[in-house]
Amino acid sequence: MGVAIRAVGEDDREAVIRLLDEAFHDDPVSGWVFPGEEHRRAAHPRLMAAFVDIVLAEGRIDVTEDFTACALWLPTPAADDESEGGSDGGSDGGQDESAAELREAVDPDNERVEQIVRLTAEVHPQDRAHEYLWMIAVAPDRQGQGLGTAIMQPVLDRCDREGLPAYLEASSARGRVLYERLGFAFMGRTVDLPDGPHMWPMWREPQG
Repeated sequence: MGVAIRAVGEDDREAVIRLLDEAFHDDPVSGWVFPGEEHRRAAHPRLMAAFVDIVLAEGRIDVTEDFTACALWLPTPAADDESEGGSDGGSDGGQDESAAELREAVDPDNERVEQIVRLTAEVHPQDRAHEYLWMIAVAPDRQGQGLGTAIMQPVLDRCDREGLPAYLEASSARGRVLYERLGFAFMGRTVDLPDGPHMWPMWREPQG
């Protein structure tokens, strides 16, 4: 499938936020974080904006030229690698602080914003450096056309060339099937959101 893909810059920020908001508005995890429809319409874009800002600063966002799909990647060092920046993945204290700051910036009265950060951090592998696929979005009217695979491929190809693993949390059974086709495997422990859906942590070894 011939899809033109490029890395985004600051000028693309608002377009990426709109795509993420549209693609994830009805996602089971977004519905759990923001259970009220009216409140979700107001707060969900703020969460997507916070995620975009983190990844623009520390990682890489790829997008199709027509802004119908994007992928947010964070290079994540091993926990004992003090020489690298990357995501917060260091101490529990640092993670707790980041979760609290995210909640304060996005939706101060909503403890679930902070809770989901803590729950996913608990299962995130720490022992090996890897690429973390934080989010992948495909516009609702373009899903099922191979764009999800296409938007991930540049980073997965680089992982294979450099011998680097990749990691993600699937937020739906449908997504899990896609990721399995790309070489990811369920790690055996779900993230169980209280009174909510499951997420499936998945790991991909570099392909020979």
